[in-house]
Amino acid sequence: MLLFMSIARSKFDVNAVGPLSGVRVLDLTRLVAGNMMTLQLADMGADVIKIEPAGKGDPLRAWTEGGIAAFWKVYCRNKRSLALNFRADGAADIILKLVQSADVLVENFRPGRMEAMGLGPEVLQVKNPNLIIARISGFGQTGPYKGRPGFGSLVEALSGFASRNGFPDRPPLLPPLALADMIAGLQGAFSIMVALREVELNGGSGQVIDLSLLEPILATLGPEAYTYEITGEVKSRVGNRSNTSAPRDVYVTRDGGSIAVSASMQAMAERLFKVIGREDMINNPKFCSNTERVKNRDEVNDIVAQWVAARDREHVLAIFNEAGVTGAPVYDASDLLDDPHIRAREVLIALPDDETGMAQHHNIHPRLSQTPGKFRRAAPSLGEHTDEILQAAGIKKNEISSLRERGVL
Repeated sequence: MLLFMSIARSKFDVNAVGPLSGVRVLDLTRLVAGNMMTLQLADMGADVIKIEPAGKGDPLRAWTEGGIAAFWKVYCRNKRSLALNFRADGAADIILKLVQSADVLVENFRPGRMEAMGLGPEVLQVKNPNLIIARISGFGQTGPYKGRPGFGSLVEALSGFASRNGFPDRPPLLPPLALADMIAGLQGAFSIMVALREVELNGGSGQVIDLSLLEPILATLGPEAYTYEITGEVKSRVGNRSNTSAPRDVYVTRDGGSIAVSASMQAMAERLFKVIGREDMINNPKFCSNTERVKNRDEVNDIVAQWVAARDREHVLAIFNEAGVTGAPVYDASDLLDDPHIRAREVLIALPDDETGMAQHHNIHPRLSQTPGKFRRAAPSLGEHTDEILQAAGIKKNEISSLRERGVL
């Protein structure tokens, strides 16, 4: 607990408002992409209602660290929970009732499943013509792969990401986190804001957002297809190095620390060469331009690596910072908690937690000067808000009791 004393603290304020106050989102998704998407909206004030399978809840609750559902607590803060047995008669009717007062519905069932439940877009938008429906899937709502399971690891492989990630003498490397889901979630939040603007400012109607996990991560890889088409060459894995700039690598210091350096601009490369006492490299034909340095990146990196390896990490960083060289330490979680910049900007913030007392969360971002996001509530327990949500939708208490007796809730 002493660690938390040095980190910024914040309390939840259920009455706080944000720039998306008044926007209601029905979140039928499970696991990462949908929760990442709706977290962005919830942090900015949207009323996000998680509609979870009764008895089990979102599988994200089962991703535990030290016996605690850390992923759930971080990515489902600022949301409310309604527990529903999707397979029970009457479950679809409840969703249709809630849709009438919603602005957005987000789902990530396998394509066709919503239609089989009687909840396809054509049904939902009869109830609410302005409803925005965001449909998340692995490969999209159309195409030969639409029915395939849509886990992020599969698209991280198929997109070309894994083939570019890792070292040339080792197999392709998948990321150690749900990267494709996270990227899709961020793009999904943006797409919802575009669709909301169309409704609110341009007088448009609701629409369907077809968001695959595949396309956003593929787009982040840059002009891979373009480059292959004009050169006929497939880029190889280069580890921590780069196909487009040099020097760029992670270098190990004398005391066992690691430092990342990226000299992607000519001026920065020249500044680095001066700092390490190799001004001769600036005019050397092998190193005088980025194009030539990339061709000879192994030699460039060896020269930088030898200089770094002869010094301790803090000494190297001090020299780089004074000279304006773009280098940074390779951190782990413990380093982040102690970093003065992380603390000063409150990049991490301690929030009340019913199991640990206080727990670290990433702060709300981006930072809006006039209408910032707010911490309104901790991640909900399963079905915590079922009654209040249904009553607000016009369902009476005796009806709610009946739904429970029938196993719908």
